[in-house]
Amino acid sequence: MAEPESTVINTNVKQKDPSKALVIAVTTRAIFNLEQEHKLYLERGKEEYIRHQETNQHKPLSPGTAFSFIQAVQYVNKKMLENNPAEKDLFDILVLSNNSPESGVRIINSAKHYGLEISKFCFVSDEDSTKYLKSHGVKLFLSADRTDVCNALQRGVSAALVFQQEVQAPSTPLRVAFDGDAVLFSNETDQIFQEHGLEGAVQYERAMEAVPMGEGPLKTFAMHLGKMRRKFSQEKSPIRTYLVTARSGRDMGIRAIKTLREWGLAIDEAFFMDGAPKGPILAQIQPHIFFDDGLHNIQGAQNVGVPSAWVP
Repeated sequence: MAEPESTVINTNVKQKDPSKALVIAVTTRAIFNLEQEHKLYLERGKEEYIRHQETNQHKPLSPGTAFSFIQAVQYVNKKMLENNPAEKDLFDILVLSNNSPESGVRIINSAKHYGLEISKFCFVSDEDSTKYLKSHGVKLFLSADRTDVCNALQRGVSAALVFQQEVQAPSTPLRVAFDGDAVLFSNETDQIFQEHGLEGAVQYERAMEAVPMGEGPLKTFAMHLGKMRRKFSQEKSPIRTYLVTARSGRDMGIRAIKTLREWGLAIDEAFFMDGAPKGPILAQIQPHIFFDDGLHNIQGAQNVGVPSAWVP
């Protein structure tokens, strides 16, 4: 497979073994706030955008939605290596950008300014940069472009769309919250719900209680997180995971719990909301990122300042 047009290796960061690492690719607009620059690009074209980025190459970009998530991921790596200096199960962050290498200097400088441990910067001139995800062993792709995310999901890579918002001050450990259906699990029950309503969905779940649910688009990522998490005791773990689902615990929670157990995926806390808004619980958890397939839930999370990513 062809390499991206230009890959800049960050020599300040120890390169990870991509066959062992949990590789996360983020676009520049997911990690930094480039909304003004993007607007300039759309309104005045590529040349003007490049000129602007080159003129401001020493002016750091402000943090974007995925920024605190990346910082928390670095904290996990630090703890993993303290636990075992030969550890290979680490996060590996690469930036995938449609910038040219010339206009990308500002991106590299911004990452260095904040001390972000990004191992590679891939500058791709292709319309569809997601074709390079598999060759880098990417397990999760975060982008601010819906087409990118859909293309990545079609290529079998866990992916989610981040919406630009003000970012909370980072804190540790890494906290990741997942919705259940159509995110961790397949959307089979959602489809029954659409066709036969809540009563039909409850009956279906009761009948299928002993059968694990199918895999959702973020299962692979969650399983890798779980594998890293198992290297620590619960008290000392630098990773905490949450299930925040619209399911009711009484009627539809048992199958979800049984599925997670069957997969061997330990979730720290599970919240069965029974259709209630998720915002208040997320405000308490304060995850570094929350994945959901419902735009109304993403909106609710954003309203309480929680960085969110939509799984279409």
